[in-house]
Amino acid sequence: MENVSRGTYLENPSKEGFSGIKKLELKDYFLTGEDFELYEDSETGVLYTLPQPIETLGKYYESKNYISHTDGKKSIFERFYQIAKAINLNEKLKLIDKISSGKKILDYGCGVGDYLEMMQKNGYEVLGMEPNDSARRIAQTKIGINNVVSTQIEQIKDKFDVITLWHVLEHIPNLNEVISHLKNHLNENGILIIAVPNHESYDAKYYGKYWAAYDVPRHLWHFSEKSMRKLFDKFGMKIENVSPMKLDSFYVSLLSEKYKGNKLGFLNAIRIGLKSNNQAKKTGEYSSLIYTIKIKS
Repeated sequence: MENVSRGTYLENPSKEGFSGIKKLELKDYFLTGEDFELYEDSETGVLYTLPQPIETLGKYYESKNYISHTDGKKSIFERFYQIAKAINLNEKLKLIDKISSGKKILDYGCGVGDYLEMMQKNGYEVLGMEPNDSARRIAQTKIGINNVVSTQIEQIKDKFDVITLWHVLEHIPNLNEVISHLKNHLNENGILIIAVPNHESYDAKYYGKYWAAYDVPRHLWHFSEKSMRKLFDKFGMKIENVSPMKLDSFYVSLLSEKYKGNKLGFLNAIRIGLKSNNQAKKTGEYSSLIYTIKIKS
């Protein structure tokens, strides 16, 4: 495989310092059709997208079809997403009620605010961060204008009992810097909860370059459980628990069938989603995983 030096990696303005070998050639099937490549970092095993168009990244989100920035329910994908979101919201509440000893939550990349709205109604003190203007405005109507901000995390003085990133970490350009700030904004015994796609899942391997959760270049980083453990170990943090997001295999498979050009791929998407979850019962390699992370004592 082709080797990539740190010098070549200067295509990425964030200069995260990763270097490794080429793993896969991909396209932006969602929006532009542009070509991208995945490389594997030699130290952590994290996969990263090249090139990373940091200065122009916003244009890759400029679509009315980008579901996490809307409350749309028109297309089959939007309807499935909203159903899955509603189910997942209840699971998130159960998880946090179970593991958190405090009520102060920061949601980093809160989207349109449904999760924070639910947490607020259940007695939590909430703050959301969302850079996208349209998504932030929607979230502010749900939980209050002062409870959703666009500011950078280093500008926030408070510390939190729980910080959550629901399918957000893969989007962040300055990965190392943000992880460091997240750690510094946790209270003593605070919990960091991160959900990300898992490229070691069966559906990822089945769809290959068409796997919708690669979503280049919006997804700048791509994780497995092994690479997540190595990455957070660098910051003196430990993954204490890993749990699945079982509905993601179906949604991702449905989109992947679309990217393959299979207009009648609904049934196959269901089949692959079921098979992925069934295999993951033995391997633990679900399509998306939730990591519960604490600072090492």
